[in-house]
Amino acid sequence: MISTAKRLEGIGEYYFSTKLREIDNMNKSGEPVINLGIGSPDLPPHPDVIKVLREEAGKPNVHAYQSYKGSPVLRKAISEWYNKWYHVTLNPDTEILPLIGSKEGIMHICMTYLDKGDFALIPNPGYPTYRSAVKLAGGEIIEYALSEEKHWFPDLGQLAASIREAEQRSEGKVKLLFVNYPHMPTGQLPDVEKMKALVEFAKQQDLLIVHDNPYSFILNEKPESLLAVPGAMDVVLELNSLSKSHNMAGWRLGVLSAKQERIDEVLRFKSNMDSGMFLPVQLAAATALALDKSWYEEVNAVYRRRRELVFHLLDLIGCTYSKDQAGMFVWAPIPDRYQDGYELSDELLYKTRVFITPGGIFGDAGKNYIRVSLCATEAKLEEAIKKVQALKDKKQTAEV
Repeated sequence: MISTAKRLEGIGEYYFSTKLREIDNMNKSGEPVINLGIGSPDLPPHPDVIKVLREEAGKPNVHAYQSYKGSPVLRKAISEWYNKWYHVTLNPDTEILPLIGSKEGIMHICMTYLDKGDFALIPNPGYPTYRSAVKLAGGEIIEYALSEEKHWFPDLGQLAASIREAEQRSEGKVKLLFVNYPHMPTGQLPDVEKMKALVEFAKQQDLLIVHDNPYSFILNEKPESLLAVPGAMDVVLELNSLSKSHNMAGWRLGVLSAKQERIDEVLRFKSNMDSGMFLPVQLAAATALALDKSWYEEVNAVYRRRRELVFHLLDLIGCTYSKDQAGMFVWAPIPDRYQDGYELSDELLYKTRVFITPGGIFGDAGKNYIRVSLCATEAKLEEAIKKVQALKDKKQTAEV
C-alpha cells in the first residue's frame, strides 16, 4: 500500500477547506449559513479591468506559454504602482517577479531558502500558510508570540534569544522571519519606527524578512511597504497581491519584490513549477494597477459601512474591539463566558447559522479571539445582526 510522503506528516487540510465543506452541507439541508469567516472580496474588479480581459482574450495570439518572469507590461505597471503609492523604486526588469497569487510566493520562498533542519520565525497569531509552507519545505518552525499589549509587534529581544537557542542546539540556521503589516488577523497597522528596527534586526542576525503585504490599501489611508525602509532591499522579500486591493482574489495575481539576487534565486525554483500566467490576465492586472485614488476610496467606503455593522454585531455578542484596525476583518477578544473562540464560533454557527472565524486557527495566541470578515453585503450583515439579537433575547428570557 502506497503511503503519503513524510513531508505531509503534521500537515492537515486547511481549516477553511473543511469548514466550508461543513457549511455547504448545512446550506443543502436547511436555511443558508451567513458566512462572515473568509476574506474573499464579494465586490467585482473595476469595469475597465474586466473589459481588458475580454478584449485581450479574444485575440488569437495571446494563448501561448508566457515568460516565467511575467509580461514586461505587468512588471512595469507593478513598478509604477510601487513608486506611486509606496514611494519605492523598483527595477521592473530585475526586482519584480509576478506570481500566481502571493500564497504561491510563500511556498516558493520556503523551498528556495530552507534546507532540512533550517528554521523560520513564524508569528503567532499569523496566517496558517506560513507554518505549512515551512514544514512542507522541510524547515523547522520557531513561533514568536504577538500580544495585544505590545500592539501585535514582535519582541526583538525574545526573537534574538530564540535564534541563539535554535542555532546552539542544531546544525540548522535561522534563515527567514515572516512578518505581515497591516497584520492579519489582528488588523494592526505598520509602525515606521518598528519597521526600521525589524530591518536592522535582520541585518544583525543575518536573516531574510518575508513581508506579506496584501492588506495595505484596505481601510488604511497611508499604504506602507517595508521596502521603503532604508537598507531594506538587502534583507527583505516583499509579497503583495491584487486579491484584496483590487477585488481579484480568484484571478490569482501576486508579486514578489526584492533585490535582483533574491528574485533570481526564487525564479530558479518557480520556473520549474509553472509556465507563467495567461497574458490577458496580466494585461488586465496592469490596468487595475493604474487605477487612481478614487478606486480605493470607493472600495473603502463600502468596507467602512460594513465595518460599522460588524461593530454592532460584536456589541451584541459582548466583544470589545479596537476601531483602529486595517484590512477586511475585525479582530475581537471574546467574552469571558466562552472557553475559547471555537466555542463562540460554533455556538453562532449551530444556533444562528452565522459563521465567524475562531482566532485559534491562527495560533494559540489567538484562541481567545474571533475574526469577522467584511466580505458580506450590508443586507447579509443586517440579517446576521437580527439572528444574533434573537439568540441574545432568547438567552435573556431563559435567564429570567
